[in-house]
Order: sequence, then structure tokens, then C-alpha cells
Amino acid sequence: MSQTRQPPRFAPSAQEIETLALEALSRLPDPFRAHLDNVVLFVEDFADADTLREMDIDDPFGLTGLYTGRPVGQEAQTGDTPPTVHLFRRPLLDEWVETGVPLDALITHVVVHEIGHHFGLSDIDMHVLEDMVAS
Repeated sequence: MSQTRQPPRFAPSAQEIETLALEALSRLPDPFRAHLDNVVLFVEDFADADTLREMDIDDPFGLTGLYTGRPVGQEAQTGDTPPTVHLFRRPLLDEWVETGVPLDALITHVVVHEIGHHFGLSDIDMHVLEDMVAS
């Protein structure tokens, strides 16, 4: 009796997550993309302990993304660092497996949510923007 073997499957790398995130950003409408030149994207396995503590999150798998920085329209201050979007790979992968949501859709959702903070959008506005960006 012959058995069919599945090829080995590996979790997407940080680079693959970044590629999906950049693809999602490229689908944003022009008026939004015009304000993203200075936004830095990081993909890390987990948020650091200080960030989790500051956000009162006990489980490192409880945070899939984070925006830091001043929203568009707020005056920059001396010493400001560039606005950043952090995607946390391991929590994203866990959510992907647990929910069955396609990985590109999940990453688009998180990226749009975090970019929404950059623009000071409400949750409703973020959902509308996400619908516009959906692949």
C-alpha cells in the first residue's frame, strides 16, 4: 500500500510576512499612501516584555500588531522617532491557524488597523478602509 506524503510545510518567515504587509499597504487608496513615506514597518516574533507590560497584556500571543508614533496632522516634537507599525509574527501565525482566515487577509486586517491609528481613524473607518484594501 503506497502512502502519499505531504511535502513539508514551514511557517512563513518574517520576510514573507513583510511582503504580505507591503502588498496590503500598496493597495491603500492614494490619499493614504501619500502619507506613509516616513512610516517604518517591523516584523518581529513577539512584542518585547516592556511593551506587553505597558499595554497590560500577560500573554505574548495576545498582540498581533502595534502602531507607535504621532498620527498624521499632529505636530512633530523634537526627539520624535518615526511612526512605526510592528507586526508580531508568532501571534499572527497562531491566529491564522486557529481561525482559518487566509494569512494575507489576516495580515491586511492587522496592517490596516495599525495604519488606521496613524490617520486617527475610528474602528468603523478602519473597517471601511479594510474593505477597500481587501485583496
